[in-house]
Amino acid sequence: MTPETAIPEPPAWYREPLLIGPIAFASRFNLAPLAGYTNLPFRLSVREIGGVGLCTSDLVNARAIIEGLGKTMNLLATVPAERPLFVQIFGSRPGEMAAAAKWLVERDLADGIDINMGCPVRKVVKTGGGSSLLCDTTGATVDLVRQVVEAVPVPVTVKMRLGWDDDNLTAPFFAREFERAGVAALTIHGRTREQGFSGGVNHDGIRRVVEAVERIPVFGNGDVRTVADAARMIADTGCHGIAIGRGALADPWCFRQFDRWVRTGSPGPRATYAERLSFMRLHLLRLVDWKNDEKYGCVHFRKVATWYARALRLPKKVQQKLVMLANLREFEAVIAPFAGGPAPEGWSEYDAQQAQVAVPAGPISHW
Repeated sequence: MTPETAIPEPPAWYREPLLIGPIAFASRFNLAPLAGYTNLPFRLSVREIGGVGLCTSDLVNARAIIEGLGKTMNLLATVPAERPLFVQIFGSRPGEMAAAAKWLVERDLADGIDINMGCPVRKVVKTGGGSSLLCDTTGATVDLVRQVVEAVPVPVTVKMRLGWDDDNLTAPFFAREFERAGVAALTIHGRTREQGFSGGVNHDGIRRVVEAVERIPVFGNGDVRTVADAARMIADTGCHGIAIGRGALADPWCFRQFDRWVRTGSPGPRATYAERLSFMRLHLLRLVDWKNDEKYGCVHFRKVATWYARALRLPKKVQQKLVMLANLREFEAVIAPFAGGPAPEGWSEYDAQQAQVAVPAGPISHW
């Protein structure tokens, strides 16, 4: 779709307030959890742009929360400016999941709890967590969710895939059962575990989940990068909102555009080249501040440097320097030729919005 293509009007009811439990959200567009990316520095930076309804943390191991592991505690860092915040937990033992949820709420680290049933990665699935929970329709998975709901006074949500594979599309079944168990909302990624991130998103599968519940909101998720993508997701599925993950990494301004489109019918201007450079710098500085460690922040920045470089159309040699970044002084030296001047030849706002974010490749059993 080209920038000139007409964007359809959003449904009028998308302008109405959306509640998850007792919590009212500023918009119907949420930042989906992505392990290793949706940490405090990124969430806070996205919040400041505007248009986000809800942010959710990285997925966090329930047992690690109970044991108080240092690395896990870092993942749970939050500040008042980014609230409301839901923390996503994963695991396969009901008692541990309920205890972790209770621990988070008692320390005011979460306004809600999200249960991960979508992660396809082997190290999560092999423990019985993530997408593997969608395989058990005997009642154990529903009981796990019910125990978490009963353990905390805040809303509990579930993020899941359509099922394990095309022969086991269990999401509609679980959607009905989770609603009966007290879940406040669902996010459904329109792929199976077997697909990983390959192939297209199954909008019909998402619609079946929307139609399976009676009252709770269902958020569609998968391959939404532009306003046109959002319009198509809403029209095809009837979803009550949209959760954006990889699309937000490539274009953190998407929430502002989606929300403006809903409120005015026009998404407004895309981010400028200068805004993208400034956001990249802000993200890096917050990564450094997060750990109070310049080296750590730069190392963490390396894994996001590639998609910033692609969005900014930076030369290959600049990208190579960013993925080996050692300190802030080096960063400023690398981007100095691009700061304060015009965008490089060949760059356009539209092309930048289409920057792709790498996802795991190869046999999914090896992820």
